[in-house]
Amino acid sequence: MPSTDDGISDRPQPPAAGNAGAGWAGSLLAQLDPGDRSLIVDFVLCSGSLKALAKQRGVSYPTIRSRLDRLIERLRGLVEGNPVDPVAETLAGLVERGELSPRGAREVLKVVRAKKQAS
Repeated sequence: MPSTDDGISDRPQPPAAGNAGAGWAGSLLAQLDPGDRSLIVDFVLCSGSLKALAKQRGVSYPTIRSRLDRLIERLRGLVEGNPVDPVAETLAGLVERGELSPRGAREVLKVVRAKKQAS
C-alpha cells in the first residue's frame, strides 16, 4: 500500500480519488454517533492510554477496551463499505453497560442472523 505523508503505510486508503484526504476521514467520522466521536477525541488527548482514558471517564479498563474494540469494528466496517448492524450495535451497548453478558449477546446475534438467512 502506498505510504502517506504522515508515514503510515498500512492504513486503509480512500476508496476513490474524489474522496481523498481529510474529507474522506471526516465523512467516516461524521457517520459515527457523538459518543464515539467523543471517545476518539478523549483517546487522542489521553495520548492513546486506555488506563488514563478509563480513569478520566470513571469506568474500568475492560469497559473502555470493549468500547474501543466496538468503535474499531464500526470504523473498519465503514472503511470497507459495510453498513453498521443495528442489532449488533444495540447488543454491544447492552454488554458495555453490563445489562447483558457477552455470551448472551453472541447467542442473540446468532439467532437473529440465522432468522435473516432463513427468510
